Amino acid sequence: MTKADSRVGEGAGASPTGGPHGQAGWPGELGWDASAPGRLVVRGDWTLVHHAWLRAQLDRVQAENVASLALQGLTAIDTAGAALLVQAVGPEKLARCVEAEAGLDSARRALLLAVASAAADAAEATTPRREGTMRELLGRIGRAAEVVWAHAVSLLGFIGLTLQALAAAAVRPRRWRITATVAQIEQTGLDAVPIIALLTFMVGAVVAFLGATVLRDFGATLYTVDLVGFAFLREFAVLLTAILMAGRTASAFTAQIGSMKANEEVDAIRALGLDPVNLLVLPRVMALLISLPLLTFLAMLTGIAGGMAVCAISLDIPPAMFLGILREHLDLRHFFVGMVKAPVFAFIIAVIGCLEGFKVAGSAQSVGEHTTSSVVQCIFMVILLDALAALFFMEMGW
Repeated sequence: MTKADSRVGEGAGASPTGGPHGQAGWPGELGWDASAPGRLVVRGDWTLVHHAWLRAQLDRVQAENVASLALQGLTAIDTAGAALLVQAVGPEKLARCVEAEAGLDSARRALLLAVASAAADAAEATTPRREGTMRELLGRIGRAAEVVWAHAVSLLGFIGLTLQALAAAAVRPRRWRITATVAQIEQTGLDAVPIIALLTFMVGAVVAFLGATVLRDFGATLYTVDLVGFAFLREFAVLLTAILMAGRTASAFTAQIGSMKANEEVDAIRALGLDPVNLLVLPRVMALLISLPLLTFLAMLTGIAGGMAVCAISLDIPPAMFLGILREHLDLRHFFVGMVKAPVFAFIIAVIGCLEGFKVAGSAQSVGEHTTSSVVQCIFMVILLDALAALFFMEMGW
């Protein structure tokens, strides 16, 4: 019993007869007031000593039907007794009854109100509040919007930091890390040649098959050549290359820098007075800025080669005729439209891959999560930028 409880428990009108275990007063009792329906009379000592007896009294009386309480007969009460009353009638109803009982001692009134308030707060904290379907849906949309906004802000900030480092390195060429850049070019560019060439060759063949199937009904199979050339020069070559590099290179950047972050190697770089952006980000960005346009050019060649093979086999269009039609029908501007997008995609892929690596928290699970996130973000940004570029070039008549 607390000090406050002991003061409240000093009932001024305690009976002189000995209670159980020799305690002054008598065990608490409950009874219905015959003159007032729904009014429950509370008498005696409501203390921890009589807890078992009081529990039996509460089980006997259906206290949930209480409309009001008569508390003048209380001779002593502590937190244990107050908790029993709260369990019997509920915290809200007990608080209302205590407020309405004018003849209750102020100390006991304060104790009962404090216990009722604490019980109400505990019930509200432990009982999860059910929300409506629309409210929950809007909450999810809001949280997703916050996440997207946070990603956009961090990406724009990191782009600015990278551009600042590039400008500083351009002014001071001695800070260029040639060896690291060449090594990254080998990993991101040269090692990716087989997969890029194979994939674009097969996609070129598929596009030629589809074009020939559709155009055959109109007697215009010759325009399959234009379809393949136009698609790969403007869109497919750069888009497929960027998506492959997003899955292959951006994930590698995130895993490499994330592993260094988890092993505290990035902190060691800062402790040595070096800039992690100059040391880790710039070589990767420069390597991808060089590699992706070259891979895009290779993808254009292999994609057109795949379409040429299908035209030679299925449409009896020899390679010389195929190339002649391409040279005659397609302008050089289509090639430039495809190539101009390659450096933009390369920069975005490299920056997102490095940024997600720096976000790694320090565990293997975090490395995997941010690697997945970098691939998803890169593919999304590549497709979004490609769509915006297509709209821009269409409006410009290019």
